[in-house]
Amino acid sequence: MKTIFDKETRDELITRIQTLNQNSVPQWGKMNIYQMLKHCTLCEEMYLGKTVYPRQFIGRIFGKIALKNLTKDDAPMGKNAPTNRSFKVQQIAGNVLDERDKWITLIGEYGNYNQPEFVHWFFGKMTKEQVGCLAYKHTDHHLRQFNS
Repeated sequence: MKTIFDKETRDELITRIQTLNQNSVPQWGKMNIYQMLKHCTLCEEMYLGKTVYPRQFIGRIFGKIALKNLTKDDAPMGKNAPTNRSFKVQQIAGNVLDERDKWITLIGEYGNYNQPEFVHWFFGKMTKEQVGCLAYKHTDHHLRQFNS
């Protein structure tokens, strides 16, 4: 399975991210390009341990099952996947290129990932392998959303 911890995979994602610009339009969903970029930087900061979000009750019930289904194979994430309100960006405009560059920098940081234990707000405790798979799938999901 693809993982964000693989350098070649990170390089491929960075190349795809670099194709995004102010004129990028979504193939589905409600986010514009700036909102998607900001959403992704917020998520990377969480996976990298820079921010922590409390567990959600519904995740305590369904999180492990959902994580197992999401990380069992290379199938991409489905369109319009739900997210925590903390990751829903309300601001509709901002500097797209700056946010894109910030995302690229965060993707590069996975080369030095050292979180011994990660707890996701929905999925709960995750192994490094699960984090790598989920971070890749999330990034790929949004790049596909914007045809990159």
